[in-house]
Amino acid sequence: MSIVERDPWRMQYFEDVSCPDDVFIPTEDQDCYRLFPEHRWIYNKLLVAEKQGLDCAPHGIEPQGYPVFSKPIYNLRGMGMETRVFGSADEYLVGRDPGHMWCTLLDGEHLSSDVAVVSGEAVWWRHVLAEPGPHATFDYWTVLAAARSEVEKHCAAWIRQHFSSYTGMMNLETIGGKIIEGHLRFADQWPDLYGEGWLDALVALYAKKEWSYADGDRRDGYSVVLYATHDAQYRHPPKSVVEELRADPAISSVQVTFYEDKAPELHAMPPGGFRLAIINCWDLATGRRARKALAASFWETRGIIPKLRRR
Repeated sequence: MSIVERDPWRMQYFEDVSCPDDVFIPTEDQDCYRLFPEHRWIYNKLLVAEKQGLDCAPHGIEPQGYPVFSKPIYNLRGMGMETRVFGSADEYLVGRDPGHMWCTLLDGEHLSSDVAVVSGEAVWWRHVLAEPGPHATFDYWTVLAAARSEVEKHCAAWIRQHFSSYTGMMNLETIGGKIIEGHLRFADQWPDLYGEGWLDALVALYAKKEWSYADGDRRDGYSVVLYATHDAQYRHPPKSVVEELRADPAISSVQVTFYEDKAPELHAMPPGGFRLAIINCWDLATGRRARKALAASFWETRGIIPKLRRR
């Protein structure tokens, strides 16, 4: 199998996929950066903003107005690390950091959009709508069956202009239709919600440089996230708890998204919480009930493992 996945909790999606040994399908930004040197600039968030004409600059150049959004120019670990909003010049002067940037604070739908691209042409889209939680976390995501025509129009033109030689998957995060960051991969959090046959189409895209997917059974799905505090060392829930949740036909998958033998501070996590698990499901109420059951399981086992030291 040549779908390269570093997170063991997501291997469940790709274990049964047939892929030629000489085809490399990346799911991690670190691999994408090395694999596509011509296009790696997409990981420079300042360039992404500049190429759309947004008001932006690196820290050290003061904004002319507030509020503005601040983040690292490069962040290949993800999870919204070190993001914040500056509401005033005083906040900016205290919080400015080397290697960070500010940008216009955008408003509107926050989408994560997977795009299949063939020679710079966007040939398939799937949009996921974020429901934000506190401090750069997300309560849940809705994997939308519906299109977003205006976002697709803007992003397709941008891809055509800047990625004419690229074939593969892309993931674009947008707010109010403007791209805030891009990735040379798909979002590996919810491929099980894209429909039967999607993974086969993915392999053909990289192996044959073509896209063929009927996409005839679209329906809304949900990816519900469980966060906890940063101040504990957690252990995985009993397998029986996870298996019981997965037995519900409204639940597509359960991911336990951390290493219990790794110190918490070595995980890439947003400031608002330590991510314990993700439930992908077809019914939001069911996903929330599953999250509650998982939370109870984690609470019962919290603190049993001694706090590991960074190493």
